[in-house]
Amino acid sequence: MGTDGPRALLEQATTLNLQTGNLLNWGCQRKKCPATPSEEVRDCIQKTLNEWSSKIGQDLNQEVLEVLECTIAQAIEKINPEERDELKVSAKLFIVGSNSSSIRDAVGMACSALGVAQLDSVIIAPPPVEDGISLSLEYLQPYWQELENLVQNKKIVAIGTSDLDKILLEQLYLWAQVKPSSNQVNLASCCVMPPDLTAFAKQFDIQLLTHNDPKELLCEASFQEVLQESIQNTKAHEWTPLWLLRYSVIVKSRGIIKSKGYILQAKRNAS
Repeated sequence: MGTDGPRALLEQATTLNLQTGNLLNWGCQRKKCPATPSEEVRDCIQKTLNEWSSKIGQDLNQEVLEVLECTIAQAIEKINPEERDELKVSAKLFIVGSNSSSIRDAVGMACSALGVAQLDSVIIAPPPVEDGISLSLEYLQPYWQELENLVQNKKIVAIGTSDLDKILLEQLYLWAQVKPSSNQVNLASCCVMPPDLTAFAKQFDIQLLTHNDPKELLCEASFQEVLQESIQNTKAHEWTPLWLLRYSVIVKSRGIIKSKGYILQAKRNAS
């Protein structure tokens, strides 16, 4: 199947919104489990792009749009409103190459994709800092304020953080209007929860969770590589991922995952 149609659309668009839909439904993942979270993301983005481009194929009558929606219609699964109270919808947001205002877009797109008015919880992974610069409260504040606005506007119920040590978590807690309800700790960096972090979290009722995500779940180079492999001869170097959101829908009473997927937004920087 040719990639002329998809390539032409990518060369005209300025924004790409990609949604994998429910991975549990359409076999987006390999038969064998991906070795790492980064591999899973790459795999799912690539399969979504491949499926989308094969549907468009050589159809050059496609309407040229500034915002390109790369989705697989049959994989999108909205939540039945009658079941909403029985489900917990949670997300983790990775900011890749963007500012705090993109948090609103990410949460809005997740709500729209799942057909819900609000997300039960959103954890934000600290956006990458430049080499030699330490993560600080000042750096986190604009992102946290954006999350607080979404809580106040009833788009999110609870907000949490990832990879903050005791000092930074305490600084955030004391400063924030909406307090963090959770903090994820990477077990690759510490086999045992730090005692000072555990004591602080217990005192202020902050849930400590574990995760195995790398610092950068999807870097710019990795995204461009996947784009190039899926849609050959496209100007992949012009595209930069802004953010990546991973969501899961869990049946509260049984603790099983009903739905899981990724939503991503990228921008084209044409020279």
